[in-house]
Amino acid sequence: MKLVGGVREIFVRWTDAVALAVVALLERVISPRVVRLVEADDPSGGFKLQSASGPAGAGSRLRFADGRFAGDATSAINGSRVELVLGSGRFLLRPLELPARATEFIDGIVRAQIDRLTPWSAAEAVFGCTPPVGAGSGKIMTTIAAAPRATAEPYVAALSALKASSVAIFAAAPDAATAPIKVFERQAHAALERSRVGGGLRLVLAGAALLAALALVGETVAGQYFDNRRAELNGELTARRLALRLDSDGANRSPIAALAQRKNQTQASVIVLEELSRILPDNTYVTELRIDGNTVQIVGLTDDAPSLIRLMEQSSHFTRATFFAPTTHAPSERGDRFHVEAKLQPINTVSR
Repeated sequence: MKLVGGVREIFVRWTDAVALAVVALLERVISPRVVRLVEADDPSGGFKLQSASGPAGAGSRLRFADGRFAGDATSAINGSRVELVLGSGRFLLRPLELPARATEFIDGIVRAQIDRLTPWSAAEAVFGCTPPVGAGSGKIMTTIAAAPRATAEPYVAALSALKASSVAIFAAAPDAATAPIKVFERQAHAALERSRVGGGLRLVLAGAALLAALALVGETVAGQYFDNRRAELNGELTARRLALRLDSDGANRSPIAALAQRKNQTQASVIVLEELSRILPDNTYVTELRIDGNTVQIVGLTDDAPSLIRLMEQSSHFTRATFFAPTTHAPSERGDRFHVEAKLQPINTVSR
């Protein structure tokens, strides 16, 4: 039982990890609508609703009271990425001077020094910093914004209740020309989506395992059937082979007998080579030799091409010798290029 429980735990963790990767990939491929809520600094308070895609309700105001947002435009938050910009008065702002080579590690440096720069530790606060700017003499400057984590949690819970796909909290910079400082971000429904995708993945894998088991059973049954059928066909094939080895009058018709008959009726290639080497004069050079059934073709160079026809006709191994292509002469070759063809006689001994 412990083994089964361990395997099940590993399976669940693996599917959860795959589901998390799938959700992250989908969030990258399918970017949600971005809605920005900016805390108003006028006496009316509330949050101004802004959106780059211009949904219904853009330019409206939402009120935050008793841990929830209220207003006619709350429907715009459903499924959107919400960027909540809180006033700079809610945050502790501290300038930080660092060496210029620390630019690549600025996030880790800020996290490591947050408890020295603020009254809170990294676990107790939400914090961030502005992009570094040069301060001369090999130095850079950045501004850190930090606030207690309890400041952000009510807003995150309220936006999650409105089904925001993700929530990012920014601190408004004191200077209007400076971009807000991101201090917090959370995928509000990542756990829910991961649970749904993980459950669907486990269901698909269970179905695949069931189909694999059914396929294995089907393969076993089909394998037994085909094995039996193969045995039957092998028996019938053996009987037919035995019947085909003998013709109607009892003569042997096996492949070995057919080969022996062909050997007796066809001249051996080595005999052809021996006979050609015997009858061709010394000034003749064969460059190509083709034997096709009872026909032999030779191509080469010689000083007297017509004499080759006479020499081959005089041999008992060849008959009906003739030129199958014109005899030619090239300046770069010694002699004439000939193309002679003849029929073979089934004689398997070399002439003396």
